[in-house]
Amino acid sequence: MTTSTTRPKVLQLGEVFFAQKKWEELAKTAEVVECTSSNREEFFKDLKSKYSDITNIARTFQSIEQTGRFDAELASHLPESVKSISHCGAGYDQIDVDPFTEKGIQISNVTEPVEGPTALTAVFLCLSAMRNFQEGHDNLVRGEWPAKGKAGGAKLGHEPEGKTVGILGMGGIGRAIKERLLGFGFEKYIYHNRSKLSNELAAGSEYVSYDELLAQSDVLFISVPLNKNTHHLINADAFAKMKEGVVVINTARGPVIDEKQLYKELKSGKVGAFGSDVFEFEPEVPAELAQLPNVISLPHMGTHSSEAIRNLEEWVVENILAYISTGKVKTIVPEQAKVEFN
Repeated sequence: MTTSTTRPKVLQLGEVFFAQKKWEELAKTAEVVECTSSNREEFFKDLKSKYSDITNIARTFQSIEQTGRFDAELASHLPESVKSISHCGAGYDQIDVDPFTEKGIQISNVTEPVEGPTALTAVFLCLSAMRNFQEGHDNLVRGEWPAKGKAGGAKLGHEPEGKTVGILGMGGIGRAIKERLLGFGFEKYIYHNRSKLSNELAAGSEYVSYDELLAQSDVLFISVPLNKNTHHLINADAFAKMKEGVVVINTARGPVIDEKQLYKELKSGKVGAFGSDVFEFEPEVPAELAQLPNVISLPHMGTHSSEAIRNLEEWVVENILAYISTGKVKTIVPEQAKVEFN
């Protein structure tokens, strides 16, 4: 919490596209400084001069091009005045939390505003994957309909009827996915988290072990954060435990899945279809993976709408304002949830 008579100074890393009014509101309380550093080396120099008294930092996913990762090296260059870092996104794998915790810096991410848009993306990928819509579309574009027969030769798809939905990571986004699937006729919903949800949050979904989730799911949604524990969580061993022909949907982070192994499973038919908004080495996506007829791919479009971006940007400001007024950010990252900050 800022108690001195000088105004807080907020460093804005990355562009604001739609939330100008909210940032104007922030400017009444704090001095907002736009970062003009062109690379990491210059950023470190500027932290000792024109940014030497910043108190709060707002950063976007794209701003990594200016600063590089928020890691221990970067943390060591931050002035002692910095008290919070607010990331404009749900996933904050560009930030190594521990070095900033050690310096007493709170880190926040965006929670609620990403849930709906990401869930809608997951639903689109799910239905497209189950019904082979991408293959039909591609065949049409290539002029193979009616030459190759019904639906341009696309493989027969499947309906939600009688199918079990598995959600790996039943946080806010996972629950939003489940809510938006309810009208499509799936038979059962199961999930796995590190801990069981309350009955209210589970809302009829059954808690199962990780292995049970893999074994029972006809459609498996990946909705976990990327960290050292979830990197390649979906690997050869995991695929071996899944049903033959399982549909896998990933709107989390690409490296949660071993992409090379995924390709083998898709070719063999063990994975019947894969729908994804994220990839292990994005924006580089292997052509042999993206061009498979049973792959529905998007270039990380989960929150790619003007409304979603505006809501994310506004949430960042709310985190900063919360810190300025209370000494605590609005949505602190889970790794810091039990940390006592001075």
